[in-house]
Amino acid sequence: MNLDLTGKTALVCGSTQGIGKASAIELALLGANVILLARNEEALKEALKDLDISRGQKHSYICADFQLPNELKIKIEHFVDTNNPIHILVNNTGGPASGPIQGAKIEEFIQAFNNHLVCNHILVQSLLEGMKKEKYGRIINIISTSVKVPLKNLGVSNTIRAAVANWAKTLAGEVAGDGITVNNVLPGATLTGRLKSIISTNSKNKSKTVDEVQNEMIKEIPMGRFADASEVANAVAFLASPAAGYITGINVPVDGGRTGSL
Repeated sequence: MNLDLTGKTALVCGSTQGIGKASAIELALLGANVILLARNEEALKEALKDLDISRGQKHSYICADFQLPNELKIKIEHFVDTNNPIHILVNNTGGPASGPIQGAKIEEFIQAFNNHLVCNHILVQSLLEGMKKEKYGRIINIISTSVKVPLKNLGVSNTIRAAVANWAKTLAGEVAGDGITVNNVLPGATLTGRLKSIISTNSKNKSKTVDEVQNEMIKEIPMGRFADASEVANAVAFLASPAAGYITGINVPVDGGRTGSL
């Protein structure tokens, strides 16, 4: 099975922590040149130190804020104009705040839509031509299992994640003939800063200890534990590889069996 990414270049968003950073690490281990993208330049510089360079890989970063889509567009277009083509795009950014949908503000939907779908679209439009010329493209979106079964108390997130999933499925059908695949990875409860934040919020709302909330969540997972970010990253790395060349337009849950649907 060909998992070799030597000579390929990957752009990984939200890559200074959590699933984004874990994905960048795995792609580098497979031989890819990795471009980290996040808004904190110092964190980007630190994350670069954790990427494998044993095959002569050359890693770099782009400092950009997804809350400023126009700025992101300018920076990615400049990068594309002055660098080699990017073969792999991992769309990933922090999810909207938790809360019931009936109390969500209009501004929350707009901001989440911009952070997720609009920024994903900006990046794809900037990279597609290069992928087509190289006859190799992998677009992988880190979303959520909520696209299959909406999660309680994540009203805005459930809505926006579903929009991204359908955008991706539509795009997959349009670019498949160019040798470009588009897939979604759906993490379940994964040991990241976002999970800790959700547990903390639920602890306060339910007047329960953090341990009590955490144990309740674990009971819903057939495998009896949370995922490590590297386990989600493994799915990302496979979908980015030549071995996954005939897989496109799918949702891949990495959730320990928790999602109650096929």
